[in-house]
Amino acid sequence: MRRTRLLTGALLGAATALLALAGPVAAADDDDAAQKAPTEAGTSFRTAAQMQQDQKATASASTGDYLYWSFPADSGRRPTLKATVDLSDSQARHGAQTWRIDVYDGLRRRQSCMYGTQARTVEAAATRVDLACTLRTVRAWSEPWANDPLPGTYYVRLTVTSLADTDLGQPVSASVEARSKEIGGTAAVDGTLSTPLVPGTTASAEKAAPTDGWSSGWWTSRWLWTAAGAVLAALAGIGGYALTRGSGRPVSAP
Repeated sequence: MRRTRLLTGALLGAATALLALAGPVAAADDDDAAQKAPTEAGTSFRTAAQMQQDQKATASASTGDYLYWSFPADSGRRPTLKATVDLSDSQARHGAQTWRIDVYDGLRRRQSCMYGTQARTVEAAATRVDLACTLRTVRAWSEPWANDPLPGTYYVRLTVTSLADTDLGQPVSASVEARSKEIGGTAAVDGTLSTPLVPGTTASAEKAAPTDGWSSGWWTSRWLWTAAGAVLAALAGIGGYALTRGSGRPVSAP
C-alpha cells in the first residue's frame, strides 16, 4: 500500500505540472519588437510596407490610392485587422464615400472575414471611417485545394471603392493594426508546412517572421492535454485497483 501511495502521489504531481503548463506556452515580450512601425504604405503587393503584429502602421495618402501593408501570421492564431481613415475637411467633399479593407495570404488569395465591418459607407459630413476584419484561425497545414489561412505573410489592402469623381485626390490619413488571439490546440492539425508562405527566398521568410519566430508547427497545447489525460487515466486505474483489492487480510480456509 505504501508503494501505491507513493506512485499515486508522483502521478498527481505530474498531472498538476502538466495542467499548469497547458495554458499559453509563451507570451510575447513587449520589448522584443525591434522593428519600428512603418509610417508609409506601399502601392502594390510587391511594395507593401512590412509591419509586425501589435504595431500601428500609419500613412498619408490621397483618396483613390491603393494602400498596402504586410504582416506575419503564425499557426494557431486568429488575426484581427483594424483600420482607421481620417478624412479631409467635410466642406471639401461632395458626396458619400465607401472604404474597404481586404486581406490576402502569401499566395495572394483573398481571405474571407469571419466577422467585422470590412466595408463602410460614410456621408460627406463624416470625419473618419473605422473598419475591421477577423480572419479564420491560421492552420499549420491544409489540403492543396482548400483556401484555409496558412502560416506566412499576409497583405492588407485599404482603398476607397466608391466616391464622387470630384473627391478624388483629397488628402487622407490612414492607420492599420493587426492583433492575434491564441487559439492553441483546438485548431491543431496533423501536419505542417515545410516553410511559411512568404514570397521570396529563405532569407525573406526570416526577415518577415514574427518577433518570436515561426513555430515548428508540430508542438501545440494539445500534446499537454493528451499527456494529462493519460496521467489521469493511470490514476483512475490505480484508484480502481485499490478499491477492489481491499485492505483486510485474506480469510484462511477452515
